[in-house]
Amino acid sequence: MGRPGSDEFRAIYVEHYDAVLRYAWRRVGADAALDVAAEVFTVVWRRLDQVPANKVLPWLYGVARKVVANHVRGTERTERMAGQWAGQAAVSRDVADEVAVRHEVHRAWSSLGESDREVLALIGWEGLSVPEAARALGCTAATFSVRLHRARSRLRHALSRAEAQITPSLKTVDMEDTRCA
Repeated sequence: MGRPGSDEFRAIYVEHYDAVLRYAWRRVGADAALDVAAEVFTVVWRRLDQVPANKVLPWLYGVARKVVANHVRGTERTERMAGQWAGQAAVSRDVADEVAVRHEVHRAWSSLGESDREVLALIGWEGLSVPEAARALGCTAATFSVRLHRARSRLRHALSRAEAQITPSLKTVDMEDTRCA
């Protein structure tokens, strides 16, 4: 006979492990994602009586968010990742236009604050609704909607700045291509 609640835990684990692992992987990378997911489900095991029956995934994302924050603080992973991205961000002029655009989108994304990226990721990557994402962040749906609106505005502004920077360089590349033909 297992521990009381072990069937409930097993059901939560089977249904939501992949989503939690993907969430962790996108935030801390493949090396630490398994550890973060394991820690999230350790919290679930300890606090099984506090898991809301009808809103399990948003609750798990809230726990995962805190575990990720602790992990990042504890290992100073943020600086290493910034260094890795900086090395990958160097794009030469003869690379395809899609790569240049992707680089500018990454730069615009990186220019956002952590809270803006988190708000946008919960909606765009995790596919949560506004009420679910608000629950994951521990705020009201109205507050989350305002934060989402502002984050989207800041991303649009960053992308328009990036587009203004990339457009002249693409025109130069196009003109050079026609001269070679």
